[in-house]
Amino acid sequence: MADVSDEAVSVQSLYVHPVKSCGAHELRAALVIETGFELDRAWMVVDAAGEFVTQRELPRMALIRPTLKTYEMVLRAPGMLALHIALDTVEAPAPVPVTVWNDRVDAYDMGDLSARWFSDFLGREVRLVRFDPEQKRLADRQWTGDVEAETAFQDGFPFLVASAASLAEVNRRLAERGHPAIPMTRFRPNIVLEGLEAHAEDGLDEIEFATPEGPVRLRLVKPCSRCQIPDVDPLTAETGDAVGDVLRSYRVDPRNGAVTFGMNAVILEGIERTLRVGMPGRASHRFD
Repeated sequence: MADVSDEAVSVQSLYVHPVKSCGAHELRAALVIETGFELDRAWMVVDAAGEFVTQRELPRMALIRPTLKTYEMVLRAPGMLALHIALDTVEAPAPVPVTVWNDRVDAYDMGDLSARWFSDFLGREVRLVRFDPEQKRLADRQWTGDVEAETAFQDGFPFLVASAASLAEVNRRLAERGHPAIPMTRFRPNIVLEGLEAHAEDGLDEIEFATPEGPVRLRLVKPCSRCQIPDVDPLTAETGDAVGDVLRSYRVDPRNGAVTFGMNAVILEGIERTLRVGMPGRASHRFD
């Protein structure tokens, strides 16, 4: 029986970002695997030293749009021919070490054609790599506690959860300052929820969805600290400061001074089960 503090929610939208820091691909249904949604941040752009590259230094990455098909990912960008990448093959015979934040992990180089495509568009010598699924990259146990949460090339956690009402509140405040509304894709979530008040995800403990295969249970463990990426326009790659200014006006975490939007989440149950748009769920609140 649901606790009286439980709250009814539903899935408004689902996203994966196949190439870290490139565009989002919206889904009607998404498979939960050990590292989050299947193919989320499975690929990453790195420099010659194997260090990860993001929109923070190359805003044009926002213009690279992925489309996932049955057997391939198709990448498109302004002025470029489409790049087709098979989902079930890698170019390199053995993995190479790459760096994402403070983690040194193994990845497969995706070959010279993809490297040339990304380098030509971004104006910098880079390569595309794919996460090696044979390894485990774990989220910070300071936040996950007894949960051993695996990630691929995500910044730190398998999922980012946000509510539609939170975006509506940001857009209301942007409008008050004379700025246009922004899409949720600026915040790069995986799961967008309906049924919550603005920023109510901050106080949630767990969310459970009853799928036909069984429950999917997520624990919300850490507010998502925000950098300048929400101020990169995904349609033009132009940068600004309007979104950051609005968030700083009311979304500063007093515990550490971080500006936050959305919650990072880990998987408690539900690997190999599928979430779908419109699926109802129950959210339980955290009592500190």
